[in-house]
Amino acid sequence: MLGASMAGLLAARVLSETFANVTIFDRDTLPAGAANRKGVPQGEHSHGLLARGRQVLEELFPGLVAELTAQGGIPVDIMRDCVWVQGDKAMPRVASGLAGLCVSRPAIEAGVRSRVLALPNVVVLDGHEATGLLFDGTRVTGATVLPAGGTAAHEVTADLVVDATGRGNRGPTWLAALGFERPVEERVDPLTVYVSRDYRRVPGQEDFAAIITSPNAGRPFGAVAIAAEGDRWMVTLLGVGAGQAPPSDPDTYADFTAKLPDRRLHDLLRTAEPLGPPMRMRLPASVRRRYERMDRLPDGLVSIGDAICAFNPAYGQGMTVAAAEAIELRDALRAGRAGLPRRFYAKAAQVVDVPWDIAVGADLANPEIQGERTGKTRFLNGYVAKIQVASTRSAAVGRRFLEVANLMKAPPSLFAPGIVARVLWLGRKPAALSPATVETPQRVTV
Repeated sequence: MLGASMAGLLAARVLSETFANVTIFDRDTLPAGAANRKGVPQGEHSHGLLARGRQVLEELFPGLVAELTAQGGIPVDIMRDCVWVQGDKAMPRVASGLAGLCVSRPAIEAGVRSRVLALPNVVVLDGHEATGLLFDGTRVTGATVLPAGGTAAHEVTADLVVDATGRGNRGPTWLAALGFERPVEERVDPLTVYVSRDYRRVPGQEDFAAIITSPNAGRPFGAVAIAAEGDRWMVTLLGVGAGQAPPSDPDTYADFTAKLPDRRLHDLLRTAEPLGPPMRMRLPASVRRRYERMDRLPDGLVSIGDAICAFNPAYGQGMTVAAAEAIELRDALRAGRAGLPRRFYAKAAQVVDVPWDIAVGADLANPEIQGERTGKTRFLNGYVAKIQVASTRSAAVGRRFLEVANLMKAPPSLFAPGIVARVLWLGRKPAALSPATVETPQRVTV
């Protein structure tokens, strides 16, 4: 296993069911507990664990959610306990059955790492960087690994190598060195800047555990605030495109939130105590590598997580997608090792399709973002724009949108007759509606 990222740890958990011994190599010196580390530069910013992600974590590590809750994590109903601002208004807050967890990325990773290290057949060797692959002409038989401070890499043989080295992985280069083609890459630069800051949270003072204001074509900026362990609000402001970057100046940071259509975050930050300075991050390009389309694939090697698809982090999909891919890897292994890469990549592509279309479609709705705008992209963006308006007027539409965004339902469910009817009627401009046409949570039939 190359990489002790969330994807690597989750993959190691499922590999432990099939292989007698699993060894994880990571170039970082891994922290003993919940702490940021160099290999996860986005770790100190707000993260989301979607409903499907929580479901998989609980399946692979029974009781983990309870452990994280005991450490200060906050279990939530993703619709009832969170404020979702779509367009200029918030969705109705009603019980949805979508179970999420408000907690920081370092805390989740530490909890998962602790569980994986407790497995009797798993070993983690940190301070070891993968430098290449071993190949016998037919299959990958291991990897070369360089210990920290070492001058020469040593060879490690393996029945299966899993590349979970993240966004900057060298998998395509390693494949090319073995005589294979590189996977086709789809790339979109979201032109997005994050600026994050932690604030002290007084439990019970607010009636929500998170507030998410998504940017859109008409308003290229937004914000996220998530309650986290340590009685903190993890706040991230974001701007898309030229001139939209949030301020890094501590004195003007909170002023940015006055521009948001919902005032709850601005009101919160006016009185909350900052716990540190703002932290700025320019988001890298989103990259999807199409391994499932390659004509030739070596046995003995699969990539997972960001090594397959590195998302725009603004949509909070990465950890959940990695969790869903781990389940697909487990199922593919249960069907046998012969032909494993092709079988796994076909299933992983289906996992990635939905969040990729959501994230890239939303990015490409901004005319400043460069990328191919297909007929499918334009259609989905037009329909999603109507969904966003309708979701502020109908709890049924809002819940269905969140079910799809949380990977709990397939996208065709957005086109169920009852949902389409609401979207087309309630997704019109406000001037076209009278108050009597707007569904209230009490009137919605679900």
